[in-house]
Amino acid sequence: MDTNELMQEALAYHAEGSPGKIEILPTKPDATQHDLSLAYSPGVAAPCLAIADDADKVYDYTIKGNLVAVVTNGTAVLGLGDIGPLAAKPVMEGKCMLFKHFSGINAFDIEIDATDTEEFVAAVRRIAPTFGGINLEDIKAPECFEIERRLVDELDIPVMHDDQHGTAIIVSAALINALHLSGKRIEEVQIVVNGAGAAAIACTRMFLSLGARRDRITMCDSRGVVTSRRNDLNPVKREFTTDRPITTLREAIAGADVFLGVSTAGVLDAEMVRSMAREPLVMALANPDPEISYEEAKAARPDVIVATGRTDYPNQVNNVLGFPYVFRGALDVRARKINEAMKLAAAFALAELAREDVPTELATDYGVDRLVFGPDYLIPKLTDPRLLERVAPAVARAAVESGVARRRYDEPQHTQQLKTAKE
Repeated sequence: MDTNELMQEALAYHAEGSPGKIEILPTKPDATQHDLSLAYSPGVAAPCLAIADDADKVYDYTIKGNLVAVVTNGTAVLGLGDIGPLAAKPVMEGKCMLFKHFSGINAFDIEIDATDTEEFVAAVRRIAPTFGGINLEDIKAPECFEIERRLVDELDIPVMHDDQHGTAIIVSAALINALHLSGKRIEEVQIVVNGAGAAAIACTRMFLSLGARRDRITMCDSRGVVTSRRNDLNPVKREFTTDRPITTLREAIAGADVFLGVSTAGVLDAEMVRSMAREPLVMALANPDPEISYEEAKAARPDVIVATGRTDYPNQVNNVLGFPYVFRGALDVRARKINEAMKLAAAFALAELAREDVPTELATDYGVDRLVFGPDYLIPKLTDPRLLERVAPAVARAAVESGVARRRYDEPQHTQQLKTAKE
């Protein structure tokens, strides 16, 4: 199917029947006068008074505990850039649909007409009582860093900018397993990150949490290596400057063990891949056209391990592997925030799942006889039915152990809730 055909089909998909992709449905009986008297006046006064007396009762009597706001201002939408809040709405509705499909979480999109950080933070803070969590989405850097930091500090519900941390969790799972295959130690590998936006910064910070050494990480932006000699860097980029006497990506990648590309198509060539260390990991995530194609990277050297953001090649790095289950785990224990321990728990759970035997029916769905952990199967497939029951509990337990949960994690009870989450 060519691009024009796909676009026409997508327009029809969104327009036919009820416009858009989500709707709101009642969850309680509403057929009789008595039903309505319980749902609204006078019966609704009972839960109102209970919540007024004990604020935590809001989780017992309302949807709050299973409701996430998908919030954007439309300043960095997919590959479309700054298209504004209205044009961003189809993407946010799609995110809500994915929350429901993969983790049973109800989500509602909120498009805010504000590019000023203070205005945006104030708007989200004021609507926060409605929700059990806030998923920030498609907000441009560097504002996204300050927005998330402020909201995490000021709210008592989990807040996560998925473009940052969702990507970081999946990339980290791929890195964990690539190092497992190659027998390399994370504190010894040389890592090159091409791109210095929200995802790149979050991934690099998570590499450090995994044990990577700062002096073995080199970041590049559109002007070359982010060095301490440059005077055009914002505070976030300055966090990752290097003193290496190099200025180009080509120089930086020579001898590197890991390349993470969250940048633009075609910046990596076969010669550069050949200059890397043995069994290198190349994560070329620019979409739809990666920094180097899967075929070109594989042709450059047989021992390279390749991940992309595309569905038509092995090792697709897709945030759907992360955010539904991170929020599911956070909501299940009423976490006050999503912290580093919870993100690391998600990454390790994904990595461990990929090393287990894969159900035959899942392999069949992808048109192969079997899926076996290795260079072409580093991370689980999006439709793996085990993701919900593996990743979400790992996140929930990490929330409890790190002290940000409001209630304990009762595994048998929560496992049953996870199994029925999408029903």
